[in-house]
Amino acid sequence: MPLPRLRARHIRWPLPLLGLATLALAPPLRAEPQASVGLTLGAAGEGYDRHLWKRTAFHLGLHGDVLFGRSNTSDFGVGPYAEILTHAFDEVQVGGGVSVLLPVLDAFPLVLSTGAYARKGSDRFHVEPGLAGELFWGSRSYNFHSGYVLSGGLLAQMRYGLGPSRETSLVLAAQIDLGVLVLPVLFLITAARGGSAEAAPRR
Repeated sequence: MPLPRLRARHIRWPLPLLGLATLALAPPLRAEPQASVGLTLGAAGEGYDRHLWKRTAFHLGLHGDVLFGRSNTSDFGVGPYAEILTHAFDEVQVGGGVSVLLPVLDAFPLVLSTGAYARKGSDRFHVEPGLAGELFWGSRSYNFHSGYVLSGGLLAQMRYGLGPSRETSLVLAAQIDLGVLVLPVLFLITAARGGSAEAAPRR
């Protein structure tokens, strides 16, 4: 007995339903924000009246950002950053702006940042505004299990004061993730308390 021939209209109508079912069953793309906070340690070349590197000072800072738009290590990211730092402990600078991650290498991207800051030093000048630009290169992957990602690497900054001191500074520093610094402390606290409940032997 010959099989009935399917006409084109009998095949055409299930195709949209099949496409909708495929989209419904496909796993959703996740592009959750990824935060990172690091301690910056290095040297700053400072100068007044637009003189570059008249004095070398110790640099210490705290830099954090939140990047949006990433779902894996090969994605671009963009988001705000905030920072607080000091040079030689005789001034404080607070600022923020925008960071853009360029995935030149999956685990070692470039992060470009630009923004503004306010500076108050021990000199005769009051609070002064300024502009800042930064280039970071180092380890910064994508955390598929959490909104926080460990990072660490090298950074270079150019800071351009807009106040009457006409201060400028070039910063070369290393950035160490706060998570890496906190882990040994948490380990010591846990050991002092006799270890965690998960690691305790069962009786």
